[in-house]
Amino acid sequence: MTLSEFLHEPIAKRALLACLMIGFSNGFVSAYVVLRKSALKIGTLSHSLLPGLALAVLIFGLTQWSALAGAVFAAMMVGLGSLFVARTSRIDQDTALGILYTAAFAGGYILLSRMSVRQKLDEWLFGSIVGMSDADLWIAFGISALAVLTLTALQRPLLILLFEPNVAASLGVPVLFLNYALFGVVILVLISSLQAVGCILSVGLMVAPAATVYLFTNNAKTLFWGGGIIGALGSVAAFFLSYPLGWHISSTIIVVLGVLFILAYIFSPRYGALAQMVRTLKSKG
Repeated sequence: MTLSEFLHEPIAKRALLACLMIGFSNGFVSAYVVLRKSALKIGTLSHSLLPGLALAVLIFGLTQWSALAGAVFAAMMVGLGSLFVARTSRIDQDTALGILYTAAFAGGYILLSRMSVRQKLDEWLFGSIVGMSDADLWIAFGISALAVLTLTALQRPLLILLFEPNVAASLGVPVLFLNYALFGVVILVLISSLQAVGCILSVGLMVAPAATVYLFTNNAKTLFWGGGIIGALGSVAAFFLSYPLGWHISSTIIVVLGVLFILAYIFSPRYGALAQMVRTLKSKG
């Protein structure tokens, strides 16, 4: 089957639409992750989704809504649990996260590997964007719209909070509420990406787009919209590359975004490695 013939199939149309929606929403949210410098924490949260899926399947069976609820529960428990441990002991939150998410991930993997959901396990770990159903698309659309609208509406207090947290508190910005609201948005977007790229690869989709744009601009608003555009275009380009090459689509998305980041790192006229090398040589000469 040629690529043009494949594009007429319903699964191809759903996958292409998912690439566009999920790529944009993850890229948009990635600006917050990059500015907050919390990429590693997002990685731990993405891995912590697996035990929630395992418990949901064990208790309620395999449905879209049980998987969604289980993933939300697991991410909240690991995220809030690490905060609780940090506040009630001498262990810092990063250390607590490292312990909790690896233990939870290992336990979730053991549970799922013993159930008759082997194919689903691979999809949850590494994604299967062509396997997305209409219900998956609607969930992704709802979460994507909510995430973009929320971050757009809260952009001014969010930027004040990120760059001047003390000023934000003095201006009456509800710092605690905003932090929890943004934490919730990040978790939801991670979950919307679960079917597309899996819990192993989702961190790349939520970090690489804005990190690429960050090498070109200091404008925070450009970072949000630019990250969304890079995420969407990179995901769509990966879709068209993966079919003729015979590559796994979800993995191809992360590879394409990684290549875009490396190119930006080398050739960015403002912060690229070559530009900095030229400036260094000029200053010495």
